[in-house]
Amino acid sequence: IKYNGDLWKIESFQHVKPGKGPAFVRTKIRNLTTSRILENTFTAGVKIDIVRIENRAHQFLYKEGDETFHFMNQKNYEQISIQKDLINAPEFLKEGSIVDIMFHAENEQPLSCTLAPNVNLKIVFTEPGEKGNTATNALKPAKTETGVEVKVPLFINEGDTVKIDTLNGNYIERIKV
Repeated sequence: IKYNGDLWKIESFQHVKPGKGPAFVRTKIRNLTTSRILENTFTAGVKIDIVRIENRAHQFLYKEGDETFHFMNQKNYEQISIQKDLINAPEFLKEGSIVDIMFHAENEQPLSCTLAPNVNLKIVFTEPGEKGNTATNALKPAKTETGVEVKVPLFINEGDTVKIDTLNGNYIERIKV
């Protein structure tokens, strides 16, 4: 929606009809430019400007410096560059990854870039686990092919592929190859 001259995404809403007075809608909305969350109440009869957005699949090509990421549209092969702050988990991006990019449909402006809920990454460095010490839920640091460090169980070795949650960066499981 367009609200106070900015673009906002409705995160949650609740329609309330009190015993006295008009109905209203209690919302949590997120600013698409600053990512700030605002709790707001819309009274009955308020006009809201709805903005048309489109989600399109893009393939990650390469990173230029630390702030600019380049993607290619899967259908028409057009390339776009997006700043790091629009991407939900840039540290998990590897070449060839498919992401969803949300566009403002009227002016073709990218609003956000969302990775899949989990990614498969290869472990490039980790200390070897001690033999006989794998029964506990102990974790050790491991460096992935994208350079991010994650905590993995002791039985994970270099060269193993693991599934990582992109929301919190936690290890999910080892992938059998």
